[in-house]
Amino acid sequence: MAGIDFSKNALSNLIAEHIAEQIMTGELKPGQKLIENDYAVEYGTSRAPVREAFYLLTIEGLVERIPRKGAIVKGYTEEEIYDLLEIRILLESLAMKRIIKHGIDLEMMEEMERILRDMHHVREVKKYTELNYSFHMCLIKMSKSNIIHNMYSRLANPLLRIQSLSFANEGNIEKSLAEHTMLVNLLKKGDVHEAAEILMKHNHDVIESIRKRLKKM
Repeated sequence: MAGIDFSKNALSNLIAEHIAEQIMTGELKPGQKLIENDYAVEYGTSRAPVREAFYLLTIEGLVERIPRKGAIVKGYTEEEIYDLLEIRILLESLAMKRIIKHGIDLEMMEEMERILRDMHHVREVKKYTELNYSFHMCLIKMSKSNIIHNMYSRLANPLLRIQSLSFANEGNIEKSLAEHTMLVNLLKKGDVHEAAEILMKHNHDVIESIRKRLKKM
């Protein structure tokens, strides 16, 4: 059994994962300041690994550094939220075009079906949002494009935070399940064109759902 790596990089990653979890669950709110010393004391370390963790989270789009204020939990303006969702639509639409060109990957289809079965047993927003991202990532992988995959992966944390707003609306998880089931069935039949249309409508509905949610906040 491999030993635990307590190196600086391993500790930085551990701290970053902890903070990311706090952000994704809402324990840390947008605009909230992150104190290096607090995490250094919690992990019994110097500030250097904590500073590195903040840097990693900045790259992932979860934290931003403000001059004379330090590191804070990144928030998104309404316009930024819509931009992120529109970029997601563009990447998924491009992925579907590649699937039409290269064909359906049966191994990925099995993975999508497995994820969908798990989604049917989840109603907790955070967990469902994570499964939803994994489901859509299968389509991205099926595109066989490293560029599409890499660009989509960079949206992971922002999308997880933003889409949780949609799934928090009553009835949206059930709607999502129905549409994902339809998408899988169409792909299994080889009807990629109709699947692409369903996916496009599904993604635009997410934008409308989030727009309604933001108006209530």
